Amino acid sequence: MGKRVNFSDMAVEFCRSRTISDDGVVKLYEVIVDEKASRKLGRPCGRYTTLETECVTSGLSDEYGRVSDALASCVKSYCEDCKKIMAVGLGNPDLTADALGDRVFKKLAVTRQWSGDRDEYLCALTPNVLGMTGIESFDIIAAVVDRIKPDAIVVIDSLTAMATHRIASAFQVTDSGITPGSGVDNHRRRIDRDSLGVRVVSVGVPLVVYSSTIARDYCSAAEGGRGDMVVTPKDIDVLVEDCACIIANAVNAAFSHARG
Repeated sequence: MGKRVNFSDMAVEFCRSRTISDDGVVKLYEVIVDEKASRKLGRPCGRYTTLETECVTSGLSDEYGRVSDALASCVKSYCEDCKKIMAVGLGNPDLTADALGDRVFKKLAVTRQWSGDRDEYLCALTPNVLGMTGIESFDIIAAVVDRIKPDAIVVIDSLTAMATHRIASAFQVTDSGITPGSGVDNHRRRIDRDSLGVRVVSVGVPLVVYSSTIARDYCSAAEGGRGDMVVTPKDIDVLVEDCACIIANAVNAAFSHARG
């Protein structure tokens, strides 16, 4: 792993954003990365919406419903006119900071098994990681997409931030897709509309930062060393669980239609 300074998955950290709303609990920002900005920044084109809130890190659980409602509305706006939704939880369930996708997956209220002849449902899967299954996440997702043909895929994964205050305090939604493992310099095949032929909306929360973000003079990133390290809070298990609850409730509210 080479030296990686100031790396971030968060669009608000590498591109100018505009504030959409701020109700005192949830602040929404939006970033549009066009082709010109994409070439300059080396980031995928697309729309990025970030919901910032201190509810999780401050333990304000009474406000979680409010955050979920805002996130549900945001995700729904990215999936306008989509009725068949497949949610995908990415990451390694055995690594807490990377377990967000798996924890969300376990809380989803899937409805495809009750949909009958109706062309409206939520289904879900979690492909785990290549090191556990021997199969690329992309290959598993592509095979299922080819079989059930959803209108849209909602992918959930942990992200990397450049600012420590954004850990567990920002929820990013984007239609640009996602590259599994990119946050820890372990890039896999990209999951997006171009690669799968279906709309892909990713939902993520920054749960790690690089050590160089905390200490610019961190010496292990020097040439010949082990490289930069990723750092996560000591209460990461609680933070991941709470963020997973907020995301799962948002996805359920947006897409888990009445059974029967």
